[in-house]
Amino acid sequence: MIVDDSAFVRQTLTGMLNLDPEISVISTAADPLIAARKMLREHPDVITLDLEMPRMNGLVFLQKIMAQFPIPVVVISSLSGKSSESAFKAIEYGAVDVITKPTLITEESFEESRIIICDAIKAAAHAQIKKARIRAAIVPSQSWVTPKLSADEILVASPNTLSIKDTPEKIIVIGASTGGTVAIESFLMSMPHDCPGIVIVQHMPELFTRSFAKRLNDICTITVKEGVQGDYITAGKAIIAPGNRHMLVKKNSKGYFIEINDGPLVNRHRPSVDVLFRSAANCAGKNAVGIIMTGMGDDGAKGLLEMREAGAYTIAQSEDTCVVFGMPKVAISINAATDVLPLEEISSNICRKLHCH
Repeated sequence: MIVDDSAFVRQTLTGMLNLDPEISVISTAADPLIAARKMLREHPDVITLDLEMPRMNGLVFLQKIMAQFPIPVVVISSLSGKSSESAFKAIEYGAVDVITKPTLITEESFEESRIIICDAIKAAAHAQIKKARIRAAIVPSQSWVTPKLSADEILVASPNTLSIKDTPEKIIVIGASTGGTVAIESFLMSMPHDCPGIVIVQHMPELFTRSFAKRLNDICTITVKEGVQGDYITAGKAIIAPGNRHMLVKKNSKGYFIEINDGPLVNRHRPSVDVLFRSAANCAGKNAVGIIMTGMGDDGAKGLLEMREAGAYTIAQSEDTCVVFGMPKVAISINAATDVLPLEEISSNICRKLHCH
């Protein structure tokens, strides 16, 4: 069910979703009150929800849904200004994901928007809201779209030539998707002030990453910020990839830093976890720790394997603590994870290994 006060947006989303043979739009509604009436006789698996609507605010409607009959909700919003803060509140109130409204400027941007929206809805359909986890998510069929691009589109894999003697600094790289905002918050809140520098790819849109980073910075002991070109990765700081841009780890004589890249979608995502993980494998090797968290699909699995093969310590979040056990499941299946751990044990495990307090 699509809930949005704009007839144009309802029509556009319906057209986009109906192009995917795995998705069926059963109903649309111009505001939450109409949606509520329709939900009495129709039973959608997923609801897409705008936040700024007449008669009832989208956040209020979301709270009512979660309190009365929980259904996976994907917020589709403009995410500009104040609405970006509201979008983050939507995650707190139970929304599975938050994405931006479709971009229709070019054929390429339309297709990218369609891929992102369809994948978010499929992931939401697998999420079990009451228990906030899923037993076994299946990577959806993608045979009907242009084949996924790999990390090769952004950088090639290269053997690591660094020595720990030359580069003693450790770094932690993290990748997550559906359910990842809560998982990342839990992890970062438990990291001490002297922890190694952290770089994170969370599949989320522009502007939302800025709000996410700001909120985490307010509640964590460590510093958290949205990444900008050339930011150095230093102890006690976490850098979150800006929405809609790839982030890579690089190294120079001063240490590790990040590079921001505007390349194409990789594994149907920008930013892509595989791109981040490959860059860490290439330039940090055994000095890196890789963590793959909850999310649909397989982005990051191959990159985590490349990290492990380069000597890094790698972790996959366990099934029982994932909202969607997709990305970690694929990583585990290809032997990319050194350890499989519940979310609440990941930070303490790393701190023991890296001797931070």
